[in-house]
Amino acid sequence: ARVAAPAAALAARPPRPAIPRAAMVLYEAHVRSLTMLHPGIPPPLRGSYAALAHPVMLAHLRALGVTTLNLLPVHFRADEAALQLRGLSNHWGYAPIAWLAPEPRYWSGRPGTTPAGEFRDMVDALHGAGLEVVLDVVFNHSAETDHAGPTLSLRGLANARYYRLRAGDEAHYENWTGCGNSLDLAEPRVVELVVGALRHWAAHYGVDGFRFDLATTLARDAHGHFSRSAGLFAALQSDPLLSRLKWIAEPWDLGPGGYRLGAFPPGWMEWNDQYRDTMRAWWLRAAGDRAAFAHRLAGSSAQFRHDGREPGASINFITAHDGFTLRDLVSYDHRHNQANGEGNRDGHHDNASWNCGAEGDTGDAAILALRGRLRRALAATLLCSQGTPMLLAGDEIGHGQRGNNNAYCQDNDTSWLDWHGADDELLACFQRLLSLRRR
Repeated sequence: ARVAAPAAALAARPPRPAIPRAAMVLYEAHVRSLTMLHPGIPPPLRGSYAALAHPVMLAHLRALGVTTLNLLPVHFRADEAALQLRGLSNHWGYAPIAWLAPEPRYWSGRPGTTPAGEFRDMVDALHGAGLEVVLDVVFNHSAETDHAGPTLSLRGLANARYYRLRAGDEAHYENWTGCGNSLDLAEPRVVELVVGALRHWAAHYGVDGFRFDLATTLARDAHGHFSRSAGLFAALQSDPLLSRLKWIAEPWDLGPGGYRLGAFPPGWMEWNDQYRDTMRAWWLRAAGDRAAFAHRLAGSSAQFRHDGREPGASINFITAHDGFTLRDLVSYDHRHNQANGEGNRDGHHDNASWNCGAEGDTGDAAILALRGRLRRALAATLLCSQGTPMLLAGDEIGHGQRGNNNAYCQDNDTSWLDWHGADDELLACFQRLLSLRRR
């Protein structure tokens, strides 16, 4: 367990911005990666919750024109043994072990402060700037990994209650998540755990919504089938606080029938990977399809026009934390993940990318001009589409990861945004496009 000091009283806190769904523009970011190299933030604060609340960071987000900060996991996590042996860490944070405690690695350590208090102050500062805070939460698995993993929490309390065990082979877990285990949300006790954690983040810290990682796992019934009548859906809908917040699903997992785009209940928004793939194919591959392009541009009605759902249910994106950045998307044909220590076998093999004639960095003016046009075209398409757009932090300033499309373990300048090398013309383009979208 992780013991965290309670947050202070909630009196006199800034109100939630309550951005209408139709006006939302998501900005997916990592606390540490976003702030670690920013020259305007004092070095002792960089990489922390306090850094994200710093006036220069708030000014950037406001000037850019986004409305909702979508933070990668901030709950207390563990690092897998295999990563530690390679001298790496689970930088993205998708290895939870204590769902109610803010990750202390993102605390500045200033005297008189705590991780919980600093996180709360960060939320207040963002709210004061008119920005919402959505947390990426991981309730599909835990850092206890597979049957050979460490006993850190739920396994030692009630293994068969909290985890989905294989039928006929209860020494092993169902691995619908690809992370060694799967939590069993067909069990009311697990739903209670999840709802309690969500209420804690919403009530005590003031967050405005949640993005649920591998959300199909959260809706599997006792037989392992996806169900729109899942206990978690009902619990969220009936909760007086949580029912007012934003819910975003990553609508798939690795289990049978795991791909469920468009299948979540009304009120949910969903990551639309078909939007991503269609737009990449249109701009970067000869395989682009005009009808598919128009369909995605107009809101993906085949997936979302039912049960009274609106185009905003589609979270449209070109890039996300998982994959190439926008710069790398037009600079590399192939992944370059050697630094992860897995023989360049990890990460997606086919990214629907195009290097425009040279793999990686180049001084060729014609290639650079083409890459610039394609980045602007992709950004314009995203921000002129029906639906809820999501930007990847750093795309607006031209950040790249040297072709690493799976930088989950790179807590270094691969992931840290290169503010010194910011592309001011590209940033101005994003700002103009977002201003146009608001009209």
